[in-house]
Amino acid sequence: MSARVVLFTRQSCHLCDDARVVVDAVCAYADVAWVEQDVDADPALKAQYGDEVPVVTVDGAVVGFWHINAERLRLALA
Repeated sequence: MSARVVLFTRQSCHLCDDARVVVDAVCAYADVAWVEQDVDADPALKAQYGDEVPVVTVDGAVVGFWHINAERLRLALA
């Protein structure tokens, strides 16, 4: 089964570090799998999300970017 939640990040991004903590905590509580993808490793992802990282999606829909809101992520997983 693929992950419902994807966190798009890049290296040396302090907002990405913050987002990773939020996504990990919310997904652990909800028992939902998540993965992280580096947008700089894929030209298509860089073009799509490069100016907005971190970006979190649930089932392919963008739930938040820059500052990831834990409550909004929880609601998207409900």
